[in-house]
Amino acid sequence: MGKYNFDEVIDRHGTDCLKYDFGMKRKGRDDLLPLWVADMDFRLPDEILDEFHKRIDHGIFGYTDPLDEYFAAMNHWFSTRYGYTIEPEWVTLGAGIVYALGTSVRAFTEEGDAMMVMQPVYYPFSEVIKNDGRRLVNCQLRYENNHYSIDFEKMEKMIREEGVKALIFCNPHNPVGRVWTREELERVAQVCLKYNVIWMVDEMHCDFIFPGHTFTSCMNLDEKYRQILALYSSPGKTFNVAGFQPANIIIPNEELRKKYQWANTQAAYSQGSLMGQLAVKVCYTKGAEWVDELVQYIYENVKYMSKFVKENFPKAKMVEPEGTYLVWVDFSGYGFSNEELEHLMLEEAKLWLDSGIIFGPETAQFERFNVACPRVTLEQALTQLKDALDKHLAAK
Repeated sequence: MGKYNFDEVIDRHGTDCLKYDFGMKRKGRDDLLPLWVADMDFRLPDEILDEFHKRIDHGIFGYTDPLDEYFAAMNHWFSTRYGYTIEPEWVTLGAGIVYALGTSVRAFTEEGDAMMVMQPVYYPFSEVIKNDGRRLVNCQLRYENNHYSIDFEKMEKMIREEGVKALIFCNPHNPVGRVWTREELERVAQVCLKYNVIWMVDEMHCDFIFPGHTFTSCMNLDEKYRQILALYSSPGKTFNVAGFQPANIIIPNEELRKKYQWANTQAAYSQGSLMGQLAVKVCYTKGAEWVDELVQYIYENVKYMSKFVKENFPKAKMVEPEGTYLVWVDFSGYGFSNEELEHLMLEEAKLWLDSGIIFGPETAQFERFNVACPRVTLEQALTQLKDALDKHLAAK
């Protein structure tokens, strides 16, 4: 037994919780078990909550900007866990990572410019490109033997022929769970540098790495790649404080950084969230032991789900994640139409998952499961799915 209790089931209903309180509004029913949005069901530890309470008890919540303690907390986390540090002047605060990505699109490219993603990938990447009038270029990840990889030859060809200006990249990759190796990252960086493509790297899930794998930050690569780099970092996923909207946009290249900051100014954004800044300082200095136990618990959930899928869903293929708390499952072996699969999950199993189609048109037969929940919740969800699938197949 560890120090922290991740088996505790906490009722989140009635807290304006997007994950639990919006089933009727978004899906037309309120009896769904949600394993969709990347939001964990674990309570933060007292050592972090005590610091939040202290700040709230002060009673005044005016404008706030980061001081030395803020950047020291970031460097404590980055240096002790990943072996790199950043300079304070490289950092600009944002109102969450998706806001920062959208601001970056406007900062680094012009309307009509081509921008690359690698689907299946976190769907706001495509949204911020298309919503700002840029042209989406998709270098589909290669899917072979239940494993995803990057098609580097295709990537370079598309960048060259389409005139790609920027690549939005996910490390570790959501939803397929790849923790890219140093060699893979270097190949991506080399191509981006060769064609002067701005490399926009989302490292939100970097703290969820499973045994046998090592996280390499883009900051761990040769310094020459920093001239094309914009790194998006946040404790939002690791500590489930997305509601505080913490975000650090780390841009070592001064020219690129000024472009981002000008776009930020045009959006009339200045001071960051007070509680977001507090979360960075407190979580990064007091949360290491909790995170280590958390990742181990989630890894056990992944192993449980892997065994369950193999034993109960013989025609499904679960892509074994190397990191993140998101599990990507291929149901195409059952031969359902896209509508049948969605009906099975929602109306028969009463599960609220993220359908694969939102991550790209080629993965409509996949479902993304969020396993950052107490084991009993995961067990219930998978049992509901097994019962629904058995009934569905028996009725055919």
